[in-house]
Amino acid sequence: MNKADVLGVKTVIELLHLGAREYGNAPYLGGKFGGVWKRFSYQDVDRLSSAFAAGLVRRGFKKNETVSILAEGCPSWVIGEFGVLKAGCISVPLSTKLLPDEIVFRLDHSESRALFVSENNFRKGAEILGRVAKKPVLVCITPKNERTAALAPEFGLGEGKDFFYYDDFVAEGEKLLAETDGEGKALRQSLEEIEKGIGADDTVTISYTSGTTGNPKGIMLTHRNYLHNAFMAAEVVPVERGWKSLIMLPLDHSFAHTVGIYIFLYKGLTMYFTDAQGGPLAALRNLPKNLSEVNPDFLLTVPALSGNFMKKMIQGVKEKGDFVYGIFDRGVKAGIKRAGNGYNKPPPGTRLVNWFPWALAKALVFPKLRRFFGRDIKFCIGGGALLEIRQQEFFNSIGIPVYQGYGLTENAPIICSNSAVKHKFGTSGVIIPDLEVRIMRDEKTECPTGEIGQIVTRGGSVMKGYFKNPGATAETLVDGWLWSGDLGYKDADGFLVVTGREKALLISADGEKYSPETVEEAITNTSKFVNQIMMFNEQCKYTTALVTLNKEELKTAVKAAGLSVRGADTGDAELDKIIDLVYGDLVFFKDDPAYRGIPAQWRPASFAIIADDFDESSGLINSTLKLVRYKVRDFYRSRIDELYSDGAANPHLAGNREALKKVLSN
Repeated sequence: MNKADVLGVKTVIELLHLGAREYGNAPYLGGKFGGVWKRFSYQDVDRLSSAFAAGLVRRGFKKNETVSILAEGCPSWVIGEFGVLKAGCISVPLSTKLLPDEIVFRLDHSESRALFVSENNFRKGAEILGRVAKKPVLVCITPKNERTAALAPEFGLGEGKDFFYYDDFVAEGEKLLAETDGEGKALRQSLEEIEKGIGADDTVTISYTSGTTGNPKGIMLTHRNYLHNAFMAAEVVPVERGWKSLIMLPLDHSFAHTVGIYIFLYKGLTMYFTDAQGGPLAALRNLPKNLSEVNPDFLLTVPALSGNFMKKMIQGVKEKGDFVYGIFDRGVKAGIKRAGNGYNKPPPGTRLVNWFPWALAKALVFPKLRRFFGRDIKFCIGGGALLEIRQQEFFNSIGIPVYQGYGLTENAPIICSNSAVKHKFGTSGVIIPDLEVRIMRDEKTECPTGEIGQIVTRGGSVMKGYFKNPGATAETLVDGWLWSGDLGYKDADGFLVVTGREKALLISADGEKYSPETVEEAITNTSKFVNQIMMFNEQCKYTTALVTLNKEELKTAVKAAGLSVRGADTGDAELDKIIDLVYGDLVFFKDDPAYRGIPAQWRPASFAIIADDFDESSGLINSTLKLVRYKVRDFYRSRIDELYSDGAANPHLAGNREALKKVLSN
């Protein structure tokens, strides 16, 4: 018997009712309003979401109609989505980093009847309404204020007609549901009938792929998918009732959506949201304060975010001077040696020899670094992309392990994870229970242990299919097996190791293939100058890379080498010497024993310096800060063409000189 049967639930709505009964007035959601934290209990969320659903039903929303959500994570996001589900509708979570054309595509494709927006995204949502085939109703899910009140008339939106406030829906619904007869009684009966008609295989969300390798597809995830994934993932990563977390990831990201909403609901945890009033930059500024206020027990993160934390920590310690940095650096290195790979412990002698430098740093330096995350932090879980082993070792050494997990939205999303109970650095962890995972060489041949192949899964977490895309569904779901498009292998200890995307492979002129992530991880783990990197080879004679640079590290090294940092005034000869300095750093990994297995043909023979970081303004990174490879390729096609223009690898290019001048001038 599965967990859902044991608990007597078949839908996430029933899980919410169960949470309200089990945890009552304990806090489930928390958000900051006007500088003050406001908490919503499990009972509050159940009651308020029913009131919101009543407002939707009263306005004629019907079963299987879709509602898109374009907002930062906040309590009303979660309550609003539960209200959508209780009204029998389907939620379509959207990234706030999407460009207008991308939003229009998703609204049209999903046929959304309504678009929920936060104050920060009100203008973006209002501006594109006229471009949607069937204009959706706009609903602002953050409290009324002068700004939104002034914006609505600017776009010709009439309040109560084609524009509404979430607060009004809830207030109206609460009032009506409190009535003993009349319209209130009829609404209660309608909501009860709607809920009775919702089954385990009904769609909860249509989650669009980020499109890192092509056009987005709408992934239909059901009640069965979410319940199975939440229950099984909680078996792999134990958490305790009453724990709290600050959600730094967007709720449209499937990792945060499943863990934050459903695992928290199942296990009795509290989910707080970063204060995003004022926009993304304000949210970043508020993060340190929010962490100290919430004091989370654990955090969800992605490699780009934890990598940024790591860089800031290292830089902060460097600013304390050589003495403190020496204690820190020796302590981290000793901690890494003492831990081994986390699963196979090193010999007692190794642990003993490295005990003192690690213990000294643990006593004097590491506690101050951990304080950034609050006093209660126990661990972090990383998802969304491959987590470099350097990060895993670093954070474990200072006492805040970041455990790598792996999943994909089509699997709702968690497939495996490391945890305090069982972990091995460099792997994605152990597979969740009741999910079959095979590594396939081809359609019929399963790989033996240790051999790389495509990861395929089968079980209750696997999606219903792609919305209005039977062709893509048939290609991805074969006899119940989900073909992920990701490559990996199972090691001898039962851990899953993910090596990259099959569709994002480097392909040489003779057709040989290799994972770009393998090379990118080697470079980011060993380079001082590389900030971001995308490897490139589409059946070319040699492999190249697009790189953005750590400007301060580069300038320091340039000065140390006696070269000029005058930027626009630097001559070509001196610029070429700096380019050589960057290239030496770029391929430094080839001398590291950990990466000597990477064949020479996949090392970057040349590279293009990109002056500005890849960011979301041009859609070059998605909501998890992961590169959208095909967009980066298309956006910088002229720079890629320059890399191959002479038919021979040569980094001393006009484009690199100009980009380097800009880097040095900033």
